[in-house]
Amino acid sequence: MGQFFGKPEFATPEGAYSWQHMLHVSISLIIAIVMAIVLGRKNRNKDMATKNKVLIWTAFIMHTVETMRIFIGIGASYNGMSWLWELPFFLCSMQFITIPIAALGKGKLKEAALDYVFVFGFLSCTFGTFGAAHFYNTYPVLSYYNIFSNITHTMSGFAALYIVISGMQSMKKNTMYWVMGILLAVCAVALVINSTGDYNYMFLKRDDGTPYFIYYNLVKGNPVLYPMLVIGTFLVYIVAFYAVYHWIVSKAKKKKQQAKD
Repeated sequence: MGQFFGKPEFATPEGAYSWQHMLHVSISLIIAIVMAIVLGRKNRNKDMATKNKVLIWTAFIMHTVETMRIFIGIGASYNGMSWLWELPFFLCSMQFITIPIAALGKGKLKEAALDYVFVFGFLSCTFGTFGAAHFYNTYPVLSYYNIFSNITHTMSGFAALYIVISGMQSMKKNTMYWVMGILLAVCAVALVINSTGDYNYMFLKRDDGTPYFIYYNLVKGNPVLYPMLVIGTFLVYIVAFYAVYHWIVSKAKKKKQQAKD
């Protein structure tokens, strides 16, 4: 329990990409993939209300676990304002906003949220589990921070896989602009918050050890060019994801038609 809560202090971290790190996230991902396949196939031909129930439970579990992580962190730091560093304005944590909208929303907003989770869920899951070098260099694997963070990031991947297997995604070309709009709105909020203190939401102020260090070094930390490059990369990723998706769907339809002929 001392290692879990860090009282009086955390044990020495096993380190990023240690076998403990890899085993921890691999087990979680296997469970998530299996559950997404089973539940997705089970609900594929069900009505939308039935499909939504899985996303509602996903959102509930994610928010419960994340709230616990934040409150434990506040207690550990003895700083009641530390929650200001935990707002859902990172690319990964945006799923705390979009998954509930995907489950409970209506119309075009629901379609956009479903597509957003599908587009960014796998990316958030990968970067927050296998790519979480900073977390596993700071906290031991069996600490509240890494266990809870692993659960929430893994569930982003689960939600994305469940959405596509159950057939909830729309992936309409005009919905892509809504997905871009959601992203740009959050980036705008992140830029405003970052300007008020030493915050770095969406990593738009500095790279902090992320792959964005390439951009940061390229423009020498220019406060205008650096965030433009990061945001531009997000938008290119969205366009590329939609393009690859429609290419795969088109190829599948052609093969199916050829098999009939």
